[in-house]
Amino acid sequence: MILYIGDKNLSSWSLRAWLAAVQSGVPFEERLVRLDRPETKAELAKVSPSGRVPVLADGGRLIWDSLAIAEYLAERAPSLWPEEAGARAHARSIVCEMHSGFADLRKNMPQNIKKRAPGEGRTPEVLADIARICAIWTGTRARFGAGGDFLFGRFTLADAFYAPVVGRFVTYGVEVDDSCAAYMRAVLAHPPMEKWIAEA
Repeated sequence: MILYIGDKNLSSWSLRAWLAAVQSGVPFEERLVRLDRPETKAELAKVSPSGRVPVLADGGRLIWDSLAIAEYLAERAPSLWPEEAGARAHARSIVCEMHSGFADLRKNMPQNIKKRAPGEGRTPEVLADIARICAIWTGTRARFGAGGDFLFGRFTLADAFYAPVVGRFVTYGVEVDDSCAAYMRAVLAHPPMEKWIAEA
């Protein structure tokens, strides 16, 4: 398999798919498409039906969009989702909420791992997004997080999808309560996340 990703400093969607691929244990080759360059559009047209990254190529199959890639990998590695049906349903719900929501946070606090801009981007809508995300983390950990430091104890696709938010909170100096801060530390200390940040 080949996973096409964008710049590690900037591409949050690529980070989600890459973490899912690493966590799946399925061997893959990583290929970088540099973003925001004159040749980017032409390079993406060669590999991506949507003109965006990430894209997973598996033989003759192309899977684009981070959630589609995550679900495809989960068919090969079911442990990417929680085992228990109720936990798995909750995980899918919060992943889909992340995938389709929080537009104000994305717009005003874009991923930039190298940047530090405490206090920037704090519109009322962004603050509402931050409150909702913290409620998701706290509520999920309380219900399903026994036995580990992640949302469902061990690292799952839910953590892969919220990992870029952890990075954004660091970049923009978002203050969170002790429970959320502990979760953020766990994500930042996850070895694949450490690798991505170092390479960014």
